[in-house]
Amino acid sequence: MDTTLPVPTPVPTPVPPPPQTARPAGASVVPRADRSAGLPADQLSAGPSAEALAGERRAAAVPAQAVRLHRPGVTELRLSAFGPHRGAAFALGPVTLFAGPSGSGKSQALAAYEALAALGSGATLEEVFPDAAARIPDLAVPDADRRRGFRIGCTVDGPAGPVRLDLAVQADPALRIVGERLSQPGQILLATALRDPGRRSVQGAWLTGGAVGVTRAPLPDDRLGTALLPLRVAGATAGQRQVLAAAEQVVVALRSVFPCDPRPGRMRAPVPPGEGRLLGDCANLADVLRRTRHECGTRYALLAGAARTGCAGPVAGLDVRAPADGPVTAVLDRGPDRPATELGRLGSGELRFLALALVLLTGPGVLAMDPAAELLAAQQALTVLADGFDRGLDRRQSAELLRLALLSCGRGHVRLAAAVGEETAAAARPLAGVTVVDL
Repeated sequence: MDTTLPVPTPVPTPVPPPPQTARPAGASVVPRADRSAGLPADQLSAGPSAEALAGERRAAAVPAQAVRLHRPGVTELRLSAFGPHRGAAFALGPVTLFAGPSGSGKSQALAAYEALAALGSGATLEEVFPDAAARIPDLAVPDADRRRGFRIGCTVDGPAGPVRLDLAVQADPALRIVGERLSQPGQILLATALRDPGRRSVQGAWLTGGAVGVTRAPLPDDRLGTALLPLRVAGATAGQRQVLAAAEQVVVALRSVFPCDPRPGRMRAPVPPGEGRLLGDCANLADVLRRTRHECGTRYALLAGAARTGCAGPVAGLDVRAPADGPVTAVLDRGPDRPATELGRLGSGELRFLALALVLLTGPGVLAMDPAAELLAAQQALTVLADGFDRGLDRRQSAELLRLALLSCGRGHVRLAAAVGEETAAAARPLAGVTVVDL
């Protein structure tokens, strides 16, 4: 398997785009899953070939298969030489479940999604990939310059239409982005190339339009260039405004991601009162329940109803004990003449179930994440990433979480990408609105 990164070539001046066929209002073109979607670094740097442009024009002419998203969301994930994945493209829906045997790459796919989200939020490459070489397949052979790496990318659909982001990352001998491309069907909006390996920068070129045509400037090789464009582009020409709209759509979708992995061992003890923003390990579940009870009675009632399905024994509701200046303890109300049960006494599966149900029923304002503050919540869709979504859960609990996911994701303000076992995947395959990716 050849997973080396070819030497990038300089970025050519983008040619004016061909006339675009008008699409019906509200339509969207979602790229098809193509096992050859992984792009070598030289193609990322130099722009698309004639064959690639022709393919994008053909895709633009295909009738829309999905309604254009009103809120930006990732509709495709592309991986190559990343873990066990090579030239893989996965279509993502409102509820996407990755299924397959151990070692098939479920966790790696979610890790790539999380990495893109972190880069879109401004993190450096070293922060995102502290051990980047571990992502490269074992049999990957370095090139003549002893370089190895991988490629990750995604398509983000939204008001600006489908936008593709592709990255070529060099892991050895030095971690850096050696190629980045932001594009729409038939048109390159941003392309970067590594011209001088001795410098910690890449040469970037983005569409300007007007008399200039293209703007060239160095960009750092350890950050996502797309996330930097809103700081570099003025928006004075139609081309610049197109670049800004595409870049901002990608950044908004990637920033609105919440990786979640509830750890029951950290959820049992009472917690000090805080701002009530749920952590990724859900250790402060009791404090978030306290806040939710006071601020949103509807969501709290839905969560109490879920607890009746997913917790053993009679459940009349959820309650919180929060003495003045004391720790917060969450309890299950067992009904009249029955003592309440502290959540710390519940089984690990029950705690994971309650935490995931809360995540699905809440929003960015209650989660410890940094959404795009410049946009209204109604213009953003929260994406929950959950590795081991059904870990430690029985069939009844998994089915209830699927029901809650379809309920929340059906409204458009929440999306879910999760790794599950085969039993949950089998139960989900017949359900409308669920995309099961079999690896």
